[in-house]
Amino acid sequence: MVSDLASLTQCRRLVVKVGSSLLVEQGTARAAWLASLAGELAGLKAKGIQIIVVSSGAIALGAAKLGLAGGGRANLADAQAAASVGQIALAGLWSGCLGEHDITAAQMLLTLEDLEDRRRYLNASATFERLLEAGAVPVVNENDSVATTEIRFGDNDRLAARVAQAASADAVLLLSDVDGLYDRDPRKAGAALVERVEGITSEIMNMASSGSSSGLGSGGMASKLQAAQIAERAGIALAIINGTHGSPISNALETGRGTIFLPQRKDAARKAWLGGRLAPRGTLRVDKGCAAALEGGASLLAAGIVGVSGDFRRGDLVSIVSMGGKALAQGLAEYSVAEVQAIAGKRAEDQAERLGYAPRAAVVHRDHMVLL
Repeated sequence: MVSDLASLTQCRRLVVKVGSSLLVEQGTARAAWLASLAGELAGLKAKGIQIIVVSSGAIALGAAKLGLAGGGRANLADAQAAASVGQIALAGLWSGCLGEHDITAAQMLLTLEDLEDRRRYLNASATFERLLEAGAVPVVNENDSVATTEIRFGDNDRLAARVAQAASADAVLLLSDVDGLYDRDPRKAGAALVERVEGITSEIMNMASSGSSSGLGSGGMASKLQAAQIAERAGIALAIINGTHGSPISNALETGRGTIFLPQRKDAARKAWLGGRLAPRGTLRVDKGCAAALEGGASLLAAGIVGVSGDFRRGDLVSIVSMGGKALAQGLAEYSVAEVQAIAGKRAEDQAERLGYAPRAAVVHRDHMVLL
C-alpha cells in the first residue's frame, strides 16, 4: 500500500510520466538527464518493481528535425507530422538509455479511443501484462500522428493515470517542473507545498489556477489533478515530484519534497474503466431528489431528469450532473438522446405512450454507472 513518497519504492508496478520540458531542450534531448533517470528506473527494476514509462517529447523532437515553427504546434497538420518523425527519435532515445542497463524498451502508441473502447482497453491491458511479464519496460505516448483535437487526451498526465488503470499499477509518478501542488501560485510569497492529499475536493482543484499550472508542454497542474482523480477512484496512488534535478526520483525521496494523492476507493475493474473514461457523448441534468438517490446507489430514472444535451445513442457514455452543473456520475445510456428527451421527467407509467414501447428499467442502470 503506497502511503507516502518513500513507499513508492516498495510497490509492485509503477507508472512514471516524463514531460516534454524535462526531456527536450531547444529541440534536443537532455541526454545526461535522461541517462540519470534511466539509471534510477533500472535500480527500481532491480528491486523487483515493474516499470512503465509514459513519455512526452515526440512533437518537440520531430518539430526540430523538420524545422517547424512553434515547436510543431502551430496547427494540427504540423503536430501530426512532427509526431510522426519524433516518435522514431523518442523510441530510439528510450531504447538506447534503457539498453545501457540491459533493459528492453517496448513502444506503445495509444489514442483516447484505445482506452475509451472496452475491448481495445482490454487488449492494451493484456499487452502491458505480457510485456512486463517478459521483463520489458513499455514506453507509452499518445499517438499524436493520428489523434485529432476531438479525440485525444491532449496531455500525458491523464494518459498516465489511464495506463495505470489498464496495467493494474499501484502508483503513478508524475515528473513536473515544480515540487508538487502548492496552495497557490508557487511564485507568490507564502505559497506552501501540499505534501499529502486525501481526496480531490473543490478546494484542491481551485489551487490549480491558470497562474499555478506547471509545465511547458500540453499539461499543467489542472491536468495533474484530473489524473489524480482518475487514479484515486481506481485505488491507485499518484505523486508529483520535481523532475528538473539530476536523478530526480532519488532527489525527491531524499528531500521528501513532493505531493502524494492517496487512493480513496478501489472500484471493480469495469467500473474503474468506466469512471476513467474522458469523452462523454452527452449530459443529463437531474433534480435534487434524483441526485440524492444516485448517491444512495440507485439507478438513474427518467423521472428525475430535468435537462438533456449532446448527441448520444444507446450504449454511449453520458455525464450526469446536478442542477448546478456539478458532476455526479457517468455511465452508459440505455436510450438515445431523442428518446431521453421524450421521457425526461416522466414516470414509468407515462413513458410507454411517449416511446411506443415498454420502457427499460432505467435511463442509466447502476450496474453501468460510476459515481464521481
